[in-house]
Parts: sequence; structure tokens; C-alpha cells
Amino acid sequence: MQQPTSRPVTGASSGPAVAVLSSTAEPPKRPVPVGYRDVLRVPCAARLLAGTLIGRLPNGMAPLAIVIGAHSSGAAVSAALAAMYLVASAVGGPLIGRLADRYGQTLPFSAATVLSTAALVGVAVGPQHPWWAMAGVAVAGAAKPPLEAGLRALFGTGSFMPSRAHKRTALSLEAAAQEMIYVVGPLLVAGIVMLSSAFAALVATAALGAAGTALVVTTPASRTWTTVRLRRSDWRGPLRSPQLRGLYVAMVGVGIPLGALTPLAVSAAAEYGTPWLSGALPAVLSLGAVVGGLLYGARLWPGTAVQHLIVLSSTFAGGWLLITVAASPTTALAGTVVPGLVMAPLLGVAFAVTGDLAPAGTATEAQALLVAALDVGCAAGAAAAGLAPTTGLLPAGAAGAALILVTARRRLSVNARRPPLPVS
Repeated sequence: MQQPTSRPVTGASSGPAVAVLSSTAEPPKRPVPVGYRDVLRVPCAARLLAGTLIGRLPNGMAPLAIVIGAHSSGAAVSAALAAMYLVASAVGGPLIGRLADRYGQTLPFSAATVLSTAALVGVAVGPQHPWWAMAGVAVAGAAKPPLEAGLRALFGTGSFMPSRAHKRTALSLEAAAQEMIYVVGPLLVAGIVMLSSAFAALVATAALGAAGTALVVTTPASRTWTTVRLRRSDWRGPLRSPQLRGLYVAMVGVGIPLGALTPLAVSAAAEYGTPWLSGALPAVLSLGAVVGGLLYGARLWPGTAVQHLIVLSSTFAGGWLLITVAASPTTALAGTVVPGLVMAPLLGVAFAVTGDLAPAGTATEAQALLVAALDVGCAAGAAAAGLAPTTGLLPAGAAGAALILVTARRRLSVNARRPPLPVS
């Protein structure tokens, strides 16, 4: 709002000027909603989004391709290899993100892609030995470039997006679109294996990852992106922020039901005698996330980003309760609808809050650590579901996340480095 200003007004007489207040003050303007078309019209935005989605297809393809390729070595070995890929990615992503924060995205992402691609191809064409596969999978996962974190650093910081409303909508769109990776990726692997072989599926996984990364790093916005250079760096990076540490722990809890759902879906399919349920449950969750993310980002909602985070995490936890009492495939599918609708908005807001809390010079690493926290939660959930296949794991992990966020809500709101995204 403009402040009233004083101005001298002189009459015909020679007396002193009289100060009066101007009445030109305007009422505050309501935020103008920004649509998805507005975001995609921003130069390089559509190309960055497409490149990131293509480059991240290995997230949805590699675990299944690895399991199928190593099937002859036994179920235990193939499962261990798939888990190793996720754990290695959780370790390597933040380290590559730190390099991107220091030196820009082009060199770290390009070098990492070459190494990850070579490792996956090496697993496919190399000796069919568990130790060779283990080494190749570990390198492929650790060197996988954190394109997701890089995109969110571009969308959520700096001057790439023309306004904070654009940033909010862009992050919501990305959170919704990424769920298609986990629908399209496994279908691609299954189709390639049917038409060719597991070898071809691994090679295709590596090729798509390299192609998507190339599309991103050749984009002018990615090539010229820089962050704040610090004279003195802290080896802890974003972890020096207690608020971010709390948020990361909460995201581990969010990841637990996401990782546990697939093995639990396999158990439910066997229990009900419906093999299709093992794929239908994760698919419904992902498709629900696409719908929920698009609906959430299409309009402005009252409240701050932190308030949204608490409401969404609580709804996510409560949404899993139905599946714990499911007595048929239909009710089991219905039990994934609410968590699916809430999942993408929850993750989108979590990444937005991370951008607000990230210390200067750590934008990409902070986002990569949030992805790593989710991956750790997924791995823990999958392992727990394998040892104790009970649906109680689903609401339990999510409830822990909601409790952490409720407890830390004041610190998250007060200590944010920048104000939360405008959502009202």
C-alpha cells in the first residue's frame, strides 16, 4: 500500500504554504492466480520440465529392470541390488547437488550422467556375477544426477520465475508431473522385456537418463544458473539448519508408507487371489497424486506454506487408515485414493519450505537431501514390510511425520530465511 505523502499547496497570497495529505492511497491488491500456462510460457521452463522428467525415468525403471536382470541370481540378490540402487542414490544425490551449488549444474550433472550411464550399461553387458552387478548398481545409483533437486533450485530460487506465485505453481506442477515417472517407467520396462530382453531394458534406462540430462544441461537457464558463493563454507551444508534437519526426519516418515506399499500390495494380491492388485495399488496412488497435485496448484489456498504442510501431512497419515481395515480388493484400492490425492501437494509444499529454509549457497543440496530423506524412508518401509507385512506400517510412518511437523511448526514459520510462498 502506498503511504500518504505531504505536499505543499500555495495559494494566491504570499502566506506560508500549508501541508495537506494526499488521498491517493490504494487498497491492497489480492494475489493474482498464476496458471500452468503462465508457468510453461516462462522461457526454458517447458524444456527443463520435460528434460527432467525424461532424465528421471530411471527412478521408475532401474529398480524393476535390475530385479528382472538379476532374477537368475535369486530373489534375495535381485531385491538387494534394487535396494542398493536407491540407497546409493540417496548418498550420491546431495554430494552432486553440493558440487552444482559451487560450480553450476553443467559440469557436475554431465560428468555424473556419463558415469551413471556407463555403470548401468556395464551391469547389462558385463559378467553375470553378483559382485560385478553390485558394484555397477552402486556406481549407477550414486552417480545419478539430482535433476529433481536442480529443477527445484531453478524454479524456487533466484529470478528464473517472474514472481513467487509463479514459483508456487511451478513447484506444484513439477510435484504432480513427477508421479508419472512411477507409472510410465515400470510399464516401459515391462514392454521392453516382453519385446526384447532385460539387457535391452537396462540399456534403455541408461539411454533415457542420459538424454534427459543432456536436454537439461544444454538449456540456457541451467547453463547460466549460479548460486551465492560463500567465502567460508560449512561442511554440514543444509544440515547446519535445525529446521531443515527436522523437516528431513519428517520426510523419512512420509517415505515409509511409499516404500512399504509395493511389498504390501504383493501380499494383498496373494491374499485375495488377484495378481493385478500388486500393480494396481501403486498405480492408483501415483495417478491420484497427479490429480491431487494439479488440483492443488490450480488455485490459491488460504494459509501459509507451513500451515499447508501440517494439514497435508496430517491428512496423508489419516488417509491410510482405510486400507488397514480393507476386506476386499475394492476397499484396498479405495484406501489409497486419499493418500494419493494428498501426496503430490504434500511433497510440493515440502520442497517449497525447503527452498525457504535453505542456507545461502545450498539450494540444490538442500533439495537433494529432501529427496534422499524420502528415499531412506522408502527403503526402510520396503524392508519393514518385507519382515512384517502389516498395513499398520502405512499410517504409522506418516503419523510420525505429521507429529514432527506439528511440533516444529513455530520454528519452521519463524526461522525461514525467506517468507513462505504466497498462498492466500
